Amino acid sequence: MALYTYKAYDKSGAKVDGQLEAVDKGAALTELKALGLLPSELKEFKATSSLFVGKKVSLADLEFLTAELSLLLESGVRIDKGIDIIRRTKAKPALATLLNDISRDIKKGKSLSEAFRSHDSIFDNLYCNLIELGEATGNLSDIFNDLAKDLKFRRELQRKIVSSLAYPLVIFFVCILSIFFIFNIIIPKMSSMFTGVENLPWYTASMLATSEWMIQYQGLLIAGIFGFIFALIFASKHPSVVHWWQRWSLRLPVLKTAIITVERIRFNSGLAMMVKAGVQIDQAIQLSTGNIKNQMLRREMEIAKTKVKGGSALTPALGQTSLYPDFFTSLLEVGEESGNLARVFDEIANRSRQEFESWTDRVTTLIEPLMILFMGGFVGGVVVVMLLSMVSINEIGL
Repeated sequence: MALYTYKAYDKSGAKVDGQLEAVDKGAALTELKALGLLPSELKEFKATSSLFVGKKVSLADLEFLTAELSLLLESGVRIDKGIDIIRRTKAKPALATLLNDISRDIKKGKSLSEAFRSHDSIFDNLYCNLIELGEATGNLSDIFNDLAKDLKFRRELQRKIVSSLAYPLVIFFVCILSIFFIFNIIIPKMSSMFTGVENLPWYTASMLATSEWMIQYQGLLIAGIFGFIFALIFASKHPSVVHWWQRWSLRLPVLKTAIITVERIRFNSGLAMMVKAGVQIDQAIQLSTGNIKNQMLRREMEIAKTKVKGGSALTPALGQTSLYPDFFTSLLEVGEESGNLARVFDEIANRSRQEFESWTDRVTTLIEPLMILFMGGFVGGVVVVMLLSMVSINEIGL
């Protein structure tokens, strides 16, 4: 069976679009006609692989799917029926392919969590574990609702970071293009002014030599820049490089704050959902520890998990980790004494989200003027050298 995307008109002339499964294109056309639709476009969806596409199903798609499933389950729609509704009517092709696989697994007799676990590159362990708990307790709608809120925050934060970095990146690329323009066009035209002149100032000679070098090796320079970018992309996927970066990033003051805050959000949001679902605290810690990406911080949490399993109190065990400074440790102590840990973990996650948003605002606000200063200083410095070189010609001539 292949997946086809279509655009068609119904009997009233309204436009409709969606996806359907069929053996071939002829069967797809027959099925559309049986539905009373007049197709205007029908094509087979083929997943494309690209170095920059990654998982194909984006974070926005995942958040959309989770929120829709929560709404449908709350409305009394069966999970298999809900998945089919989303797949046929609203899903993007990549998401529709994923839902098609999940629907097929469910029809074969697999549970929902098993169907989701077969796509572990998209759904992490915490997501699948919570679905399994929702199946056991019959509380899938609330589980999907909590997951959708967490995914929505992550998507909005991702969008905010991208939009905040867009302006500095534009300035950076304009600066690079300006440098190439000056050293490839402006300075070569000025070089005739210095022909036959002896005892040129060092800055003029350096400027002319740099321009000559860039023109001569420009192809190698551009290839080197792209090669460096591709090398960074591939190195970022190598386990040893990732381990080295995770270790050293915690030694950089600015990045350390952001990394610990993000990991605290991941860990506590997972804990809050686990405890709400009725999971024992030691098991919740064990499952939520897998949600921590940084290996150094994960090792700390595994030690705390071992202590809690061994009978240690929760607050001192978690208080010895980097994720819980004194203020959050005091909140943990209150939650442990009151027996309301779910609300405390949720509060810690929310406060950490606000803290990370403030950090992002401060950093992105600082980056913009720094990039402007960098561009103005570099390009302005080249212009000043050009002016000084022209003045030096007049002095030598006199």
